[in-house]
Order: sequence, then C-alpha cells, then structure tokens
Amino acid sequence: MNIEKSSSPGLPGRGDKDAVKRVGIMGGTFDPIHIGHLILGECAYEQFHLDKVLYMPSGNPPHKRNREGGTNDQRCEMTSLAVKKNPHFELSLEEMHEMGYIYTSITLGRLRRSHPDTHYFFIMGADSLMYFDSWKDPDVIASLCTIVVAVRDHLPTEELDAKIRDLSEKFNADIRKLSSPNVDVSSSMIRSWIAQGRSCRYYLPDEVAEYIRANRIYEA
Repeated sequence: MNIEKSSSPGLPGRGDKDAVKRVGIMGGTFDPIHIGHLILGECAYEQFHLDKVLYMPSGNPPHKRNREGGTNDQRCEMTSLAVKKNPHFELSLEEMHEMGYIYTSITLGRLRRSHPDTHYFFIMGADSLMYFDSWKDPDVIASLCTIVVAVRDHLPTEELDAKIRDLSEKFNADIRKLSSPNVDVSSSMIRSWIAQGRSCRYYLPDEVAEYIRANRIYEA
C-alpha cells in the first residue's frame, strides 16, 4: 500500500509557544549508520540545544524503493548499537514499516499529534535540500518542523543560501544551517569498501563494524 496525500488540518505548527521539548530527527536508511550520521546528530544537539536526537531508520523510503543492502532488522540493530552509548541519542522505529512506503510529512504529522508539546528539528543534508520542493507535501513538512541543513564543501555557499531563501519564501519554512565538520563518508562507500574487503576502521562505530562482520553483511 502506497501512502499518498497527507492532510493536516489543525496540527500544531513549529512556532507553538506551548512546545517545551526540542527534539531532532535524523532519518535515513542507515545502511549502514556511520560516524558522519553520529557527528551531525551531536552537532545539531549542541547547536540547537536539543533535548534528544531521534535516529529513525526508514522501512521503505519512497526514493529508494529498489534498495539493496541490509534487512530492516539489521539496519535497526546497527542503528541501535551505534546510538546506545549516547544518552541523548535514541532509536526510533516510527518509520519502520514492512508494508508500504512512508513520507516525512506523514511521520511529522503523526509525531506532532502524539507530542504536541514538542518542537521538531528535521536534519537533512544540503544535497537533499536542493530537491526538497520535489518531496511529498513540502509545505506540510515546513509547517511542522524547523529544517536543519548540514553544509557540504562541494556545494557553493551562494547556491545553498539562494536555495534556502527560495524555500523559505515558497513554503514559509524555517531553515537553519548546521555548523559541523565536513566528514567525507557515505553508506554507499562503506558498502563498497566492505564488498572489496577494505578496512572501514574509524568510519563505523566498533559495535556496528563487529555486527557487520558477524552477520557478513555487504560482503560480495
């Protein structure tokens, strides 16, 4: 079943004065989760004075419907292992659906209904922001959270700033830049290295690397 339109009449917005908790959301396939994901979460926690950061693996992300890699259970377990030692990081299974696809607008709507006292900060990369207006219901997403964008060195500052201005005006979005180190690592790179038998030491939390070895994930 494909989840389509999300209507959100009456949902509380990002600027509610009654919101007393500040929670970051780091979504992704996490196939596998790596140090770059963890560094971004920690930087967001510090910069925006968050109470916690939710690491939210996607069960069947709409833009990766034919994804190959770890199973849902494996990706959840790797994420759990990666975040368990950080008291302000938390695994969230909010988007872990075996049946059908899930959209960010629907996830945020459900979270806001369940936790009306919480102000959400949705963390994304600069690359994702560049095509944000092609996402499902970008206006709904913008109404339900502050968007936090991690800057990447390969994207010119002028281009990113122009996109932020455009989206802010188009969707009345609150978009903030995240100051963080530019760690050149990706899950696809990690998968490729493992398939080639190359070392991923220091790119993965030790517990995640051991889990991958023990379960022979990503091996060619």
